[in-house]
Amino acid sequence: MREIQTVRRKVQLRPVRPAGWWCDALLLAGLIGLTVALAAHRLFGVDRAIADWAEAHRPGAAYWVAVVFNYLGQGTPLTLIALGMGVLLAVRVRSVRPVLPPVLAFVFTLFTIGPLKVWTARPAPSASVKEPFLPPEATLPLFQHDLPVRFAQSYPSGHVANAIVWYGVIALLLTPLLASFGRTVPPRLVAVVRLVPPAVVLCTTTYLGWHWLTDSVAGLLLGLLLDRLLHRVPWDDLPLPRRLLGGWDRPALFTSTP
Repeated sequence: MREIQTVRRKVQLRPVRPAGWWCDALLLAGLIGLTVALAAHRLFGVDRAIADWAEAHRPGAAYWVAVVFNYLGQGTPLTLIALGMGVLLAVRVRSVRPVLPPVLAFVFTLFTIGPLKVWTARPAPSASVKEPFLPPEATLPLFQHDLPVRFAQSYPSGHVANAIVWYGVIALLLTPLLASFGRTVPPRLVAVVRLVPPAVVLCTTTYLGWHWLTDSVAGLLLGLLLDRLLHRVPWDDLPLPRRLLGGWDRPALFTSTP
């Protein structure tokens, strides 16, 4: 009897929109260019003007509304939500694959956002009205390594970058998770989950004076770059140790069957 061999599908990157690597290169070039411009003391006038306008148009009620909505970008709760969704889906479909996106997203954010903040060492706009009480003009430059680290971690905005990455992962898991319960998710709802919270976080974090506008733009560029990398990964086709996992390596993220 002829032995039947199992043919493994070729692992290919998943498509993203816009297609191609040119967009990734453009995002990276934008982040580098923005950092170079700030290092050369460019764009400070724009940052200062936006921060001053926000401070002059921030009544108490608007302040607290912005604070509440800014919690949409808290990295730790988003990490736990995404991981919880991944674990729940993994149990329902008997596959470890749904846990992989949150894990890789955590690695990406851990080794990009934090190190960039420490390296660029930029204070927030609010550093002139609370510790370390810098002169307003001294809150703008990058590379202020003479300050304690906790006072110089404004660039890029971690809230904005985290919101883009983690809501992208949540949107990725949402459709297969609800499908495992026999429910469908309208594509527009998935788009809302991916787009609205990051936009709200970008606006509120700048309006509150917790970040300069260019901090938020840098967080946007970095978050979009990481999001595109995560969505390129062929999660269902990644080779996993089948014997070690005991069959828990089945496709789980791009199929509607439980």
